[in-house]
Amino acid sequence: MNLVDQTEKQKLLFKSSFPLNIYIVIPAHNEETYLSKTLQSLVEQTFLPKKIIVVNDASTDGTQKIIDQFSEKYSFIEGVLHISKAMHEPGSKVINAFYNGFEKLDTNFDIICKYDADLIFPKNYLEKIDAIFQDDPSVGMVGGFCYIEKDGEYILENLTNKDHIRGALKAYRKKCFEQINGLKNAIGWDTVDETLAQYHGWKIITDNSLHVKHLKPTGKFYAKAARYRYGEAFYKMRYGFWLTTIASAKLSSKKNSLQFFMDSLKGYSKAKKEKIDFIVSESEGKFIRKLRWQNIKKKIGVG
Repeated sequence: MNLVDQTEKQKLLFKSSFPLNIYIVIPAHNEETYLSKTLQSLVEQTFLPKKIIVVNDASTDGTQKIIDQFSEKYSFIEGVLHISKAMHEPGSKVINAFYNGFEKLDTNFDIICKYDADLIFPKNYLEKIDAIFQDDPSVGMVGGFCYIEKDGEYILENLTNKDHIRGALKAYRKKCFEQINGLKNAIGWDTVDETLAQYHGWKIITDNSLHVKHLKPTGKFYAKAARYRYGEAFYKMRYGFWLTTIASAKLSSKKNSLQFFMDSLKGYSKAKKEKIDFIVSESEGKFIRKLRWQNIKKKIGVG
């Protein structure tokens, strides 16, 4: 064994002796069909999390029973009851539930994760994200990719970009999470978190070897009225009209819905007219717009 191999082996031994403390918060509203599969995949990890908080967000099915079964068997799993509106609104509902669980945690974590209750993680998922965080201290966020079932096989969910971590499986380094002031209580939170992380100099890492089964496609149970809120979110992130138009068109194409496009623009116009509060500062908004235009130009081969 040469010196390089010895050095790498020493690094691996050092890392395995001092793994990062990973805490996970899972908001769950009427997830009895999926939750047990999610929790089972987490308790079977090659590297276990230190704590898992499952937030029962006003469920009316057997979600609480599943939480109780796992918390009785595994000491690092705890259930929290959160009473909220039954309507599934993107953004605000899930973040409110997340913070209801987050507030029950101590501060002895290195990595905080917000995971959905309808995922099946590969057995080495946490081990691999732990290694990514440890290998580079400038990495602020890490995630794999969501795959959905179609015709008997799992395929990459069409809402997934290779440089974007889906809101279903976010993992944040503690310092990064603090610098971006946590998660915004609004639709679009899982976009603005990444841009703010980059604003503060953090890297966003996606690992395409980590295939996570997403059992319930995104947006399946969103209220129809929520479509107006996408345009509102773009306004609150200071996108401006043209970026909002492009972003709305892109989402409309993926959802195969012209009505979605029209509703999004209506939401933007309404928010602008009412001058609702922004969720980012002026300098952060300027950075977000610059980053978005750079990405657009890169994708179309301009500049």
